[in-house]
Amino acid sequence: TVIKGKVEEITLPVDKVDVIVSEWMGYFLFYESMLDTVIYSRDKWLKPGGVMLPDYLTLNLVGIEDAEYKNEKLNFWDNVYGFSMKCIKDVAIQEPLVDVVEAQQVCTDVRLLRECKVPEYSVEDCTFTCPFELTAKRNDYIHALVAYFDTFFTTGHKPTKFSTGPEHQQTHWKQTVFYLDHEITICEGEKLTGTLACKPNATNRRDLDITITYEHNGKWQQTKGSMEYKMR
Repeated sequence: TVIKGKVEEITLPVDKVDVIVSEWMGYFLFYESMLDTVIYSRDKWLKPGGVMLPDYLTLNLVGIEDAEYKNEKLNFWDNVYGFSMKCIKDVAIQEPLVDVVEAQQVCTDVRLLRECKVPEYSVEDCTFTCPFELTAKRNDYIHALVAYFDTFFTTGHKPTKFSTGPEHQQTHWKQTVFYLDHEITICEGEKLTGTLACKPNATNRRDLDITITYEHNGKWQQTKGSMEYKMR
């Protein structure tokens, strides 16, 4: 039997279900996602001990070198035929870029930002602040921070997973790139620390407001900053 309609509005011929399957994930895992609806479905329909697929996801962060794109698409506004149009650059940099990041661009290790245990997750958990510490794998420049997610199916006889990270086969989710206001010079083994705060937009919960603070105290550069991003 196929029942067509919004989960919040339909009536099922049974009181409870054994399994909920949903591909709810969005860019940056939470952007335009249907997680609120999945949580509603779980609380209303899922039997105690029932299965949710997928049931566990992680949001991860890395630093990348990307001078070519930043110079071509963002720094371009600093001097447009002799005119400063930095005001446009300030707006453009606030919008995260969803695109494919090449594995060779990644210049730090990977840090887990957020776990999403779907059977336990709540709507309130969609607002969060996560600290991070990235360690440089080589001498390089960090132009942006990149977020991606991994998806796990842990129940059943053969648990499985897939990743949307730069070093794996590409998916339609690609990666989410947060360009910094200036490049960071970093040496192998040095740290970039900070926090990432995310909350649903007050007007549209499927949009996200994200704040990233960062600090680096290295051999060649000491810097810190705070960036506001809007996923719309």
